[in-house]
Amino acid sequence: MSIIEKALGRLGPEEKEKQAQARAREGEVPRSVQATPAAAPKGPEPRVQASVGGQVHNADLTPKDRIVHIPFDELHERGYLTPAVPRSTIAEEFRVVKRPLLRNIAGRSPTPIETPNLVMVTSALQGDGKTFCSVNLAMSIAMEQDKTVLFVDADVVKGTAGRLLGVPEGAPGLIDLLMDTEHVQPRDVILHTNVPKLRILPAGNSSEHATELLAGETMHQFMLELANRYPDRVIVFDSPPLLLTTEAAVLASFMGQIVFVAAADITPQQAVKEALERLGDDKFVGVMLNRMSRRRARLFGLGYSYGYGYGYGYGYGADEQKVGAARAAAKGARDTQDAEDEREATKTERPPA
Repeated sequence: MSIIEKALGRLGPEEKEKQAQARAREGEVPRSVQATPAAAPKGPEPRVQASVGGQVHNADLTPKDRIVHIPFDELHERGYLTPAVPRSTIAEEFRVVKRPLLRNIAGRSPTPIETPNLVMVTSALQGDGKTFCSVNLAMSIAMEQDKTVLFVDADVVKGTAGRLLGVPEGAPGLIDLLMDTEHVQPRDVILHTNVPKLRILPAGNSSEHATELLAGETMHQFMLELANRYPDRVIVFDSPPLLLTTEAAVLASFMGQIVFVAAADITPQQAVKEALERLGDDKFVGVMLNRMSRRRARLFGLGYSYGYGYGYGYGYGADEQKVGAARAAAKGARDTQDAEDEREATKTERPPA
């Protein structure tokens, strides 16, 4: 029995009917609920109270009353893909990125993929641009005619993606659901947005047992429920860096497809190698080269590049100073190489005297 069905089993007949009506408005009819004549309403719509970590969170039974307004203008200023500008360069680039993922979801992969609609976006280290890529990927897929998207902020330490998308501070989410399945239901934590085909599951409140919660059987069953309940839904996970947390490798074990983001000329090759080894050989992994200059992309014969990355810091572990020093050295080397490329191009393009 799924988490959703267990929650439904605790509702009385009147609450079951209201839950069925709310889900029917989204095109969802729970398997364990049979339609019965609804009693006349006797007051305002009831609310669910979920006790998490000693705090009480209230959630309306109708999730459409709880809409997160994604700040499109702010995202656009920072180089993100937004529905208001569907024909931008970044939109075209992520159309290229999503096509192989959608082909695999449609069953046209070279080899069968279990739960191909569970897609994780990750990286080796902080600052490689994986949140930038995961948000843009979710936005791009949500523009498809026949797909809906659930964006899961699985960075349970920082919750950066949720804040970026306008999720209120302290909103319950994935960890709260896993910690308290008796009181917290999926509909209490999955939020609608002002993008009609996009939903958000926030990271939720932090827990020192996050790794164990993510690795547990409850999480496994929840992932299967998400993957199988809606045939048109793609679930995009923004995960922590693979080399700085243990949660990312645990999440990867549930995924059907993984998008690995590396920053051009910044992510050390050894870090990429170690991170990919942690994913194992049984996963479908695609690698995105982020922040490649357009000149360098042309030299490699690529028709597009990912040079729009958004830099940010995490704060995982004791090796952050070493990572920062390595990045500074790599950036200096990249700047030197770019300057040499510019000089060489100037010599090549200069007409003869």
